Amino acid sequence: MANEARYCERCGSPLSSKVLAGKARMWCLECGHIVFLDPKVAAVVVVEMDDKLVMVRRGVEPAIGRWAFPSGYVDRGEAVEDAAVREVKEETGLDVRLKGFVGLYSRTDDPVVLATFSAEATGDQLRAGGDASEVELFDPDNLPDLPFPHDDQILTDWRKFTKKTTEKPVS
Repeated sequence: MANEARYCERCGSPLSSKVLAGKARMWCLECGHIVFLDPKVAAVVVVEMDDKLVMVRRGVEPAIGRWAFPSGYVDRGEAVEDAAVREVKEETGLDVRLKGFVGLYSRTDDPVVLATFSAEATGDQLRAGGDASEVELFDPDNLPDLPFPHDDQILTDWRKFTKKTTEKPVS
């Protein structure tokens, strides 16, 4: 993963590379500040509506033109759950109720961490917006090819989550 930092955020001096704690990091020769690049958190939401899944056609890169789960970055200081609800509203026009947490997904050398939720549509009208060029309902057993590395695992975990939340207790 490339380090984009070139100048110290504290004093503005150029940064230099140095191995610290077993890892190459950028640090400032002037003030000694060490740059730690934190991951970026994104919320992904598997939304159920009329026994189908709400999918958006991406209007931006990466994967422009491909169908995906509604998702987006969490703003600094924003609760991840609030970001999940906000992103669904922005991209699909729908109000949702989060049903639960499906999973957390990350990969080596990828700065994005995905927090994934299950949700059900509770109101408003299905319409594309934000980063989505289209929005459509798909049968969960007949989805288009999904574009991102964690999508298949998210779908598998969502199915397990849904089964757990709909199972009736055995008497």
